[in-house]
Amino acid sequence: MNSTPGNASIKVRPAVEADAPAIAALVNSFAARNIMLPRSEEQVLVALDSFLVAEADGALAGCGSLIALTPVLAEIRSLAVSSEYQGNGLGGVIVAALLGMARALDYDQVCALTLRPAFFQRQGFDIVDRWALTPKIWQECVFCPKFHHCDEIAMLLNLVEPATADTEPRPLPWRMSGGQPVFPLLPA
Repeated sequence: MNSTPGNASIKVRPAVEADAPAIAALVNSFAARNIMLPRSEEQVLVALDSFLVAEADGALAGCGSLIALTPVLAEIRSLAVSSEYQGNGLGGVIVAALLGMARALDYDQVCALTLRPAFFQRQGFDIVDRWALTPKIWQECVFCPKFHHCDEIAMLLNLVEPATADTEPRPLPWRMSGGQPVFPLLPA
């Protein structure tokens, strides 16, 4: 996917091993300001297949990853745009590419935890109770140092159209409990 925020020509592509140091550095520049969680180069390499990068003139302009939480729910993580490319729509371009990836992988929903809910609302996400994202909470959040004082907002986007009077409802691969979805966890 190509786009041109500002005057630069931006190419969004799958990450390659050589991108790992730049991805970790970009994400960790935000983590140093307590805006994101840090990622080591090793963590990036383990999840490399889930990362997309935005490249401008051979340099990393932004990144983001799509991580499976369940067979039907994926999470956008490590979404970061270099300061010189912020404010030009590049974050939205990366999210759109990640959502395309989620659709191609047949996910029903995509979530994100963010300090910038208005950005994700512009991309079509809704604010939800973070406890509704049970796979995220019990697979990842319980290990986070910010777990008991988390300031992130949970966001969710349905990729599957709801049933109408003309269509059959799609069977849900999760069950409801107390008005909240309960997702089957991925095997460890």
